[in-house]
Amino acid sequence: MKKPMAALVLLLVAGCGGTPAASAPAGRYVSGGTFTVVTSAEPGKFDPATATGSATNAALAYAYDTLTSQRDDGTLTPRIAKSWTIEPSKVTYRIRDDVLCNDGSKLTASQVAQNFSYIMDPKNESPLREILAPVGLSATADDAAGTVTLTTPKPYSFLAESAAQVYLVCGAGLKDRSLLEKGMVGTGLYRLTEFVPGDHRTYTIRPEYAWGPDGVTAKTEGLPQTITIKQVTSESTQVNLMISGQANSLAVTGPDRARLERTPGVELQKVTTGPGQVFLNHAEGRPGADPAVRKALVQATDPVELAKVASGGSGVLQRQLVTIVPRTCTYDAVTGNRPAFDPAAAAAGLEAAGWKPGPDGVRVKDGKPLALSFVYEASDAGGTAIAEYASAQWKQLGVRTELKGVLDSEIDRLVFSAGDWDATWMPISVSFPSELVPFLSGKSVPKGVNFASIANAEYERLAARAVETPGEAGCELWRQAEAELFKNADLLPIVERTALIATRGASIRFAGGALVPSSIRLLKG
Repeated sequence: MKKPMAALVLLLVAGCGGTPAASAPAGRYVSGGTFTVVTSAEPGKFDPATATGSATNAALAYAYDTLTSQRDDGTLTPRIAKSWTIEPSKVTYRIRDDVLCNDGSKLTASQVAQNFSYIMDPKNESPLREILAPVGLSATADDAAGTVTLTTPKPYSFLAESAAQVYLVCGAGLKDRSLLEKGMVGTGLYRLTEFVPGDHRTYTIRPEYAWGPDGVTAKTEGLPQTITIKQVTSESTQVNLMISGQANSLAVTGPDRARLERTPGVELQKVTTGPGQVFLNHAEGRPGADPAVRKALVQATDPVELAKVASGGSGVLQRQLVTIVPRTCTYDAVTGNRPAFDPAAAAAGLEAAGWKPGPDGVRVKDGKPLALSFVYEASDAGGTAIAEYASAQWKQLGVRTELKGVLDSEIDRLVFSAGDWDATWMPISVSFPSELVPFLSGKSVPKGVNFASIANAEYERLAARAVETPGEAGCELWRQAEAELFKNADLLPIVERTALIATRGASIRFAGGALVPSSIRLLKG
């Protein structure tokens, strides 16, 4: 399996629905025109079968459809599939017969099934395999009946919800996936018409589009004719564009929030954007392979201060690993399970495990100093702040920490290939706890995506039961499973991060921390 670079910030919320924001009533809309989004994110490859990152999925959302959409309360609504039936190990969809690919061809049930079969084929090395598509999933189609059936060997509690996040390639893109490298071959509301890496993307509405979520068509009042995504690295510059009226939407996480709050005509909404957490490398030969070291590192950090530092005071303490809203399961797996903040106990634990202070203050065991490499994406302010704070706390414990702020592509190499790290700031955002299982158990990199080499038998046992158990009983099992990770100090939970979404001259809807393209409405005046 290829190491999924974009898994560093997983944001798999493709199937979100599309009603406009309640603050903009019908009658105030104006159709046509351009809607401009400003972002610092650079999307990866445009093949949906490799898309796990938030930036890439956000780019794909304009040009691709999914089987179903998800409302704010988590329920599924029709999209490409007009109806479906759910069984413990099977979901059968009835596909619309009027959906056209942007290359002019008609979408068929067989094409829909091919998307899932491609992901499941090991030779294609799709990172979505085992994340969105459980092991053993098979997809079959009946074009005459217009049905697609997804089947799993065992009951899988989030099968329909996970399938709702798979973007559907169609037409020529299924025959020649090289077409997807810089373009998009899908059935979505918009077509990608221009892409200048590092600068901007332009999408143009498809006049034939008539099968959107909640009845959206190309003729729906208020839809922009053109979508422009500008890439601007500096958040301050982004805010300047919004204040000067050159942008319609952006997300702010830093101190420039205050400037937006003082700007007339800008509508603001606060959304949850995902978790912030630190993983410790359990691989043989690494300091984190010693449970006493992991526990001490967690005990030496104040969870309240960590959350403040990571979010600039705008986030809340992380209580579970899935933070994307709407949540299928809501629970607290952290309280009472994370080793309590206690620097003295942390030092005593290391002492008891044989880590003795050396002449320079750095602890040593069997002649080896307790030294860590902490890697993080340099452009992520939260990661930078956490690395600096944790390093200072761990220094008092007798731990030497080397900070490595690098590009996201370098984190990909260090974490998912070379394994050359000891601690890393790794915000993994998913919609269902089942999607985290491959990252928290199973094969280590490079054969799998268990990048921290976590081996927690109790987590694996409980997760295996949870994935086959629907409803509240399943959620309770997921809570218990995650609690085992925190008890064992397998990772360090920190914060649920938020962003301030600024909108001007338009109304939009966010779901799962991502803008829903079919919800965009330009406003008069």
